[in-house]
Amino acid sequence: MNDRKKAVQARIYGEVQGVGYRIWARSEATGLGLVGWVRNERDGSVTAWLAGAEGAVSAMIERLWQGPAGASVSRIDVEELEASTAPGDFRIVA
Repeated sequence: MNDRKKAVQARIYGEVQGVGYRIWARSEATGLGLVGWVRNERDGSVTAWLAGAEGAVSAMIERLWQGPAGASVSRIDVEELEASTAPGDFRIVA
């Protein structure tokens, strides 16, 4: 099992607002043991900051493509970040 820690910021584009995407993302992320946050952006996209075990972060990125029922993801931009500033839980932020 890979214990290496990883942090990424993912920007999710498509039909991702108004479909419960943030609530779904929080549930999926906490189920994988990740910490971070998710928020809606003014342009209609969603941004997620994810940190945790490398394998769990990779699994979450794959899940972000699916989203909840009603979501339609057209693109995800992923940027690697420093894992040292991770919050202690996973939050929906405004």
